Amino acid sequence: MRRILMTGASGDLAQAIINRLGQSDQIIAVGRSQERLAQLYGQKSNVTCYALDITDQQAVEIFLAQLLETYGNIDMLINNAGFGQFKSFEAFDEAEIKEMFEVNALASIRFCRLLGQHMAEQGQGHLVNIASMAGLIATSKSTIYSATKFALIGFSNALRLELADKGVYVTTVNPGPIVTKFFDQADPEGHYLQQVKAYALTPEQVADKIVKCLGKNKRELNLPWLLALAHKLYTLFPRLADYLAGRTFNYK
Repeated sequence: MRRILMTGASGDLAQAIINRLGQSDQIIAVGRSQERLAQLYGQKSNVTCYALDITDQQAVEIFLAQLLETYGNIDMLINNAGFGQFKSFEAFDEAEIKEMFEVNALASIRFCRLLGQHMAEQGQGHLVNIASMAGLIATSKSTIYSATKFALIGFSNALRLELADKGVYVTTVNPGPIVTKFFDQADPEGHYLQQVKAYALTPEQVADKIVKCLGKNKRELNLPWLLALAHKLYTLFPRLADYLAGRTFNYK
């Protein structure tokens, strides 16, 4: 039996992941609304739901301490919570920037820091941080969102090295556009999603890949293959990549 903690559990991707996990997996689903979580997973006997403000440091620390006292151990963490807004850099105010960093980066770092220590002590575990291709390939009108994902990827890469000899795996998942409710806020007019539909992913496609890598020492998962290739070219030819990102592929 694997005990798996999932944040952002009410999201479309989280639902797809949970639906693909085995009945023997014990899933701890964390989200903002207990009512919403109950609607989604109330019929699943292997899912326990908790409402939590993941941006509240003290609340998270108390929650995880109680969780470990109750269950004894957590085998895997999937940090899935996150949101984005696509608009020019000067259009953001300080509160919006802080909120996006809190949810997309600091909350995941907080969970990894606390559970990573626990996993290192027990000699095994897997931390999965769902970042984004936006954290590997920056584009215009995603300054803050890209910054939060760059931060999460950088943290994960360093954490992987620190935990490498302790039996704890750290994986970053960097998907391109996924057709989820994420775009209800990030792209309310639907223009961007329409432009990138040729390589947009479904939650089920991403969930299949994530579930297959659980418990395996996989460094990162970059999806789809076309954007994974684009990232390699971005690294090798940064000036050309900036030109294409700013002109040819500027869909936002």
